[in-house]
Amino acid sequence: MSEQTTVDFQFVRRGKVRDIYTLGNQLLLVSTDRISAFDWILPTEIPDKGRVLTQISAYWFHRLGEPNHMLSTDVNQMNLPRELDRGSLAGRSMLVRKSEVVPIECVVRGYLSGSGWHEYRQQGSVCGIRLPAGLNQSDRLPEPIFTPATKEESGHDVNIPYATMVEQVGHELAGELRRRSLAVYQRGADYALTRGIIIADTKFEWGRVGDEVILIDEVLTPDSSRFWPLDQYQSGRSQPSFDKQFVRDWLETTGWDKNSSPPQLPDDVVAKTRAKYIEAYERLTGEAFAWK
Repeated sequence: MSEQTTVDFQFVRRGKVRDIYTLGNQLLLVSTDRISAFDWILPTEIPDKGRVLTQISAYWFHRLGEPNHMLSTDVNQMNLPRELDRGSLAGRSMLVRKSEVVPIECVVRGYLSGSGWHEYRQQGSVCGIRLPAGLNQSDRLPEPIFTPATKEESGHDVNIPYATMVEQVGHELAGELRRRSLAVYQRGADYALTRGIIIADTKFEWGRVGDEVILIDEVLTPDSSRFWPLDQYQSGRSQPSFDKQFVRDWLETTGWDKNSSPPQLPDDVVAKTRAKYIEAYERLTGEAFAWK
């Protein structure tokens, strides 16, 4: 590590999963092992979850070639305060460019699932976009659709019509984000299929650095996307997934009312959830997870 004087290092905020610090004119994003479900941060962590999310995002930032905020994931090359434990930060930390965050979640859906399936059954549309009749749960859509949402500090993001996005960020930027979000999703989804993974839907975040619009936050991870195993895909039902479904399923059996503090997770649920995250990384990258 360089002997240069450490630049100003300050805590910015704690999100559901990430802790954010300023490092001079850059940011340090630290993906923790916290896990959330039903809008609650659970009291039990999933070991190495933060490392999986960081490494998958880094993989995509390199592979996609889309202008983005990533500068480094090597803590030994970051000008961090000497007293920080670099071992605990290794693998889960990303140094990024600061940007002006666009206040829209750019959601792309390639398959009919989740809230989209719920709306389609009632109205024949998803976020106001009319779809062909007769589609089943988990069906692949004729083409991916762009369904923006608000960015909420707590609780669920709220779906909004594209026209509302235009009102908020302007016609030119809205058009660029729609076009680029659809293109990035398509490139990522096409590649993931070759690795045995269906990316059913995802959400992107974008930021601006001067006149440049860049991809920020995480990208195409099991936390920001629905990852389904291709070899188990079957139309007409919900799909097994590479994420926290074990956690959601277990919580549903406990009688927890979702309005009070959630219960501790049992060891087997923690182990199964960790294994699913790691499997997603290894399938996608073709590499062994380094922190086993």
